[in-house]
Amino acid sequence: MPMKNKQGDLKDIAKVFLKLGFTAFGGPAAHIAMMRHEVVIKRKWITEQHFLDLIGATNLIPGPNSTEMAIHIGQDRGGWKGLLIAGFCFIMPAVLITGCFAWLYKGYGHLPQVQPFIYGIKPAIIAVIIAAIYPLAKKSLQTIELGIIGLAALLLSLMGFSEILVLFGSGFVAMGLAAIRQKRTNATLSFIPLFLLGDNAFTGPKNISLFLSFLKIGAILYGSGYVLFAFLDAELVSKGIITHQQLIDAIAVGQFTPGPVFSSVTFIGYQVNGFSGAVVSTIGIFLPSFLFVALLNPLVRKMRSSKLFAAFLSAVNVASIALILVVCYQLGKDSLTSWQEISIAVCSAVILFRFREVNSAFIIIGGSLAGYLLLLL
Repeated sequence: MPMKNKQGDLKDIAKVFLKLGFTAFGGPAAHIAMMRHEVVIKRKWITEQHFLDLIGATNLIPGPNSTEMAIHIGQDRGGWKGLLIAGFCFIMPAVLITGCFAWLYKGYGHLPQVQPFIYGIKPAIIAVIIAAIYPLAKKSLQTIELGIIGLAALLLSLMGFSEILVLFGSGFVAMGLAAIRQKRTNATLSFIPLFLLGDNAFTGPKNISLFLSFLKIGAILYGSGYVLFAFLDAELVSKGIITHQQLIDAIAVGQFTPGPVFSSVTFIGYQVNGFSGAVVSTIGIFLPSFLFVALLNPLVRKMRSSKLFAAFLSAVNVASIALILVVCYQLGKDSLTSWQEISIAVCSAVILFRFREVNSAFIIIGGSLAGYLLLLL
C-alpha cells in the first residue's frame, strides 16, 4: 500500500509539472508564482514558510531559479525519483516547443510573427507576480529588523548591486545580529560545515564543445535571462560559433515559449549541430541544477531548525522577495507604456486578488488574447 501511495505521488508530480511546463509563461518570477498556486494553495504539498525557504535557497545557487524550484518541490514530495520527474516534466515542454521553432528557423531563416500575442502577456504576468508575492512578503517580514534588511536589499538591487552579493550579504547581516543576540562565540565556526558541504552523432568534437560550454554556464550563472544573454554572447558569439542575430532570436524564443528561458540553448544547439547539438546543449545547461538541488535540499529544513541558520535563511527570503519586486518594477517600466497594457495589468490584478483560486495560466492566456484584440482597435 505505501508503494501505491508513492507511485500516486510521482504521478501527481508529473501531472503538475507537465501542466506548468506547458502553461508557465513569463520568466522565473511568474513560474514561481504559478508553482505556489499549484503546490501551496491548491494541493497543500508544502507550507508557505517552506516554499519561501526554497525560494531563498534556490537564489543562493547558480542556475535557472524556476527549474530548481520545480526540482526542490519534486524532491520534497517524491525523493530522488520526484526530483528527476519534476525537473524533466517542467523542462521538456519548453525544450520540445523550442526545438520545433529551431527546426523552422533553420529551414526558413526567421521566426513566426508572435508579437501581437506577447503584447498582452507581460502586463498579465506582472499582476500574477504581485498577487503571489503579496502573501509571501507578509510571511517573510516577521520582524522590523527583517523589514529593514528587505528595504536595504530592494534599494541595493535597484542601484545595480549583484544579486548574489545582496542575498548573501542580507543573510550574513541577519546571522551576525542573531549571533550577537545569542552571545555565541562559535557562530562563525558553526557556519563552516555548510560550505564543506569515439566520434559519433553525440560525442563528436562539436557536441563535446557545446556540452562543456553549456555545462560551465549552468554551473556558474546567477541571475535572469539577460545575464544568460551576456554569457552566451561571450561564450558563443565572440568565438564565431553563432551570429549575434541567432542569439537574439534564441533568447526571443525562450522568452515567448512556456517554461524556463534556458530552453534557448536548445535552439542554439540545433543551429550549431542539428538534433544532437540540441540534445547535448540542453543536458549541459540543466544538469548542474539537478546536482545542486540534490545536495542543497536536505539542508534547507536543517537550516530552519537552527536559530543562526534560520536567521540567515529568513533574511535571504526577504532579500529574494525584494529581488522579485525589482523584476516587477523593471517589467512594468518596459511593458506598461500604453492604456491597453495598463488596463490588462489592472484587470488581471483585480481578478487575482478578488478570486484567489483562479489559475494563473488562465490570466496569462486571457492577457495574451486581450492584447491581441486591443491591438486591433
